[in-house]
Amino acid sequence: MSDAGTALNRKGKAAAALVEMCSVRLGPTLFGVPITHILEIVGAARPQPVPLAPAFVGGLVHYRGDVLTTVSLRQLLGLPPKDGPQDILVLESAGGCFGLLVDSVGEVLTVSADNYEPNPSILDERRRALFAGAYKLKEGLLVKLDPERLDPMRLSAAQAA
Repeated sequence: MSDAGTALNRKGKAAAALVEMCSVRLGPTLFGVPITHILEIVGAARPQPVPLAPAFVGGLVHYRGDVLTTVSLRQLLGLPPKDGPQDILVLESAGGCFGLLVDSVGEVLTVSADNYEPNPSILDERRRALFAGAYKLKEGLLVKLDPERLDPMRLSAAQAA
């Protein structure tokens, strides 16, 4: 392989090792969602409650002519509800689209696969099922969320089991 081909190959590997994550806050904790799963960010939303729905359902919102089910990350983590509007990440998963309610949406961060750590073994089963590891940042940790793990259909099935 030529020197130019080798340099291109190294550059391709380096680019593949970088991941773009949309940062979101829930209280003081910084979470990240891969941008490849995000369809849209809806700010200052007020979902309508759903009577008799599982606790993790944050409510329903109108979204582009459809009704979108939202998942409350606060409820999933056992945190108290937030007063006032929250931001919604509209996510795409194998089960379809849903919204993820978070306190606020931050910036897109580019993280390196070299800074990724899997979930620690001491993490309780419930959180291990929700989190997909963490990235080490200069100012702390970015806990990775996997939209497939947060899909309302999957959460309902897990709750029923």
